[in-house]
Amino acid sequence: MTTTHYGVKGTGPLAGGAEGGRSRPLLFFAFFLPVLSGVALALSFPKPDLYPLAWVGLVPLLISIRHPMTSPRTAGFIMGLTFFFGTQYWIYHSINHFGHIPFALSILLVATLCAYESLYTSLFATLVQFTHQKTKLPLNLATATLWVGGEYLRGVVFTGFPWSFLGYTQYKVLPLIQIADITAVYGLSFLIAYANAIIADIIGTALKINHDATKTSTRNLAMETVMFAVIMGCVLWYGTIRLKDVQRGDPVTISVIQGNLRQDMKWDEHYRDYCFNRYETLSSQVKKDNPQLIVWPESALPFLFMSEEAYTTRLLEFQKTLGTYLLFGSDLVRGYKNNNTIALSNSAVLLSPTGKTLYTYDKINLVPFGEYVPLKGILGFIDKIVVVIGEFVKGNRHNVARTPFGTFATLICYEVIFPDLVREFYRYGGDFIINITNDAWFGQTSGPYQHFAMSIFRAVENRKPLIRAANTGISAFVDSSGRVLSKTELFETITLTGTVNKGSFITFYTTFGNVFVALCNILNLLIVIKIIRQSLRRTINDRSTGIKGKNKTTAGKGRRSQRLSLK
Repeated sequence: MTTTHYGVKGTGPLAGGAEGGRSRPLLFFAFFLPVLSGVALALSFPKPDLYPLAWVGLVPLLISIRHPMTSPRTAGFIMGLTFFFGTQYWIYHSINHFGHIPFALSILLVATLCAYESLYTSLFATLVQFTHQKTKLPLNLATATLWVGGEYLRGVVFTGFPWSFLGYTQYKVLPLIQIADITAVYGLSFLIAYANAIIADIIGTALKINHDATKTSTRNLAMETVMFAVIMGCVLWYGTIRLKDVQRGDPVTISVIQGNLRQDMKWDEHYRDYCFNRYETLSSQVKKDNPQLIVWPESALPFLFMSEEAYTTRLLEFQKTLGTYLLFGSDLVRGYKNNNTIALSNSAVLLSPTGKTLYTYDKINLVPFGEYVPLKGILGFIDKIVVVIGEFVKGNRHNVARTPFGTFATLICYEVIFPDLVREFYRYGGDFIINITNDAWFGQTSGPYQHFAMSIFRAVENRKPLIRAANTGISAFVDSSGRVLSKTELFETITLTGTVNKGSFITFYTTFGNVFVALCNILNLLIVIKIIRQSLRRTINDRSTGIKGKNKTTAGKGRRSQRLSLK
């Protein structure tokens, strides 16, 4: 552990000098460096997918909060706002294009979401600075656990939005991401944050930004660097072993249909037959491949299955001509609300070769403000967005499909970004994962690319091959080690047939869940307890000092000495 400290004015070559000369260094440390961190981290995500930047992207922020005049709360917030907007700007596309909200207001709504998320990075920076100044905990380790704790909280609080986790940047580095079957994606985020903390410490020591860059602290830093190198070596060794451990389960041949239908066509009466014909034509083309299962994307049907008789009959008759199983996404009528409007579920339906419904699953994790309004009594004024996009009732059962060729769960769109939700389906077994989605909402932005990268981790975490069917792309086949076997591009009208080996292995993460996150949060709890204890001690001392100040004339010599020492 390095025993360096922040916050010593006038030390080191980069500290502010005279009053008139402080503004430029302050601007550099308090604003430019946090923005640089946010930009670098954003660029490490798809697209542009410059994933090596993740390993140094946090360094500017960690250097920034070493400056005595920098507020860690503000620096962390600025970094977060830049980072989250850079990775999540694409949300505006659906709000603007399909919610018909003006461009400026849609950008403002996205910025509001990013500002909320930035509270977590603000807290992260504040706790890192406190840890460095006030505790004897290993700083670089604490930096990594605090970052993981922030990601986890961001993924569960207020329904959660687990997007922009640092670990997702490394989805192409197969030997590295195999550790996810123990730690989930959080293990990768931990390693990245740990590396950034060590690099920041090395730079701080070299430039003498650290106050006590002594031989002892330098020696401790060298020891931490070696320890991190050993950890990385073990992770890569584990990954290499896992990559050689190929799943030997029975092969399953599946065809994916990427209909590539514009979002504004889906529920237009004039395009109903056009949309239906597209899926019928493409599905007929893959019959020659003899798939055991054909998969259509989320909400593929331009009608309400089982509620609109003519089109339902047409689908069932067509299904009998395929001679195989058909899985598709459809909105289903689940009753009526209090105002007599139809209550819909966003569902997956499996038909047998004879047209019998074998399985349905209703989406559990709905998209806030896209599929339902959270806190509707307070936020009812946002109804206009939901009326256009659609409102649904959530499912409450982790249904799985059981067929002669294997057992699988169907994760609908957004659900695949929740590690905990996916593992719940496979705790008692399962052979492969199917993800159906409609990323047409996000156009040509980076949203669909990030969404796809995140789905790869679900395959590794649970050691199950993943089959992805997307309306406009990216559709893909991914094996249980995260290898992309085949995939489509965005906005292609195409079919994709592939064979995957069933995965019967149940991983540590699938069985036990977020043990790694819990360990990280134990250390985080120690930091919070330390803060609380120091705050209480300071309050008691202040009260004690105040009381004695009122009784100077009667206080004894020993009490006066104690008062002076407290001051």
